[in-house]
Amino acid sequence: MRFFFRRHIPHFHRVLIVESGSRFVFEKFWKVQGAGAHADLITCFAGSPTGFSGPVFRVQDYPTPDARQQLVHELRANRYDVIGILCTGEPIMTKWKWMLAARVPAKLFIVNENGDWFWVDYSNWRTIWQFASYRAGLSGSGAITTPARLLLFPFTLLYLLLYALRLHTLRLLRSH
Repeated sequence: MRFFFRRHIPHFHRVLIVESGSRFVFEKFWKVQGAGAHADLITCFAGSPTGFSGPVFRVQDYPTPDARQQLVHELRANRYDVIGILCTGEPIMTKWKWMLAARVPAKLFIVNENGDWFWVDYSNWRTIWQFASYRAGLSGSGAITTPARLLLFPFTLLYLLLYALRLHTLRLLRSH
C-alpha cells in the first residue's frame, strides 16, 4: 500500500482489481471507470466479467501457500500503479483482498457496494472512518448496541463459566 501519506494520485496505467464482492458491482464500476485502463483481475468467480478483457487470476488456481506466494511475486513484478478492492459488505475473499492490499506496492482505492470509490490516504481519513465504522456496526442504532455488547461480553462469559463450575461441582459432590 503505497502513497498513504501522500495525496498524489497516480494514473490508471496498470491497475489490479480484487473482485471481492458481487460481480454486478464490479461490472457497474468497470463500465463507468475502467475505460482505457490496462487492468488485471483477481477473482473467485468463474468466467470473465462483462466488458472486461484483461488477464484474470482465479484464487482457486493457487491452493497452496507456495502457489499464493508465487502469485504475490508475479503481481509485485507487474508494477501496478493502483490496486482496487471491492468492499461490498459480503464475506468474499476477505483474507485475499487485505493480504494483496498490504503486499502489492500500489496506491489503494476501495469500491463500495454502490460502485462508488475513494482513495485510501490520510486526506480521506473521515471517509475511511465512516466506512469502517459502518462496516463494524458502529453507525446508526448499532453505535450504542455494539459497544454495549462488547462491554458486556466478558461479564456474560464469566457468569456462564461460574454457573457451569457451580453445576459441575454440585454434581461431583452428589456423586460421592
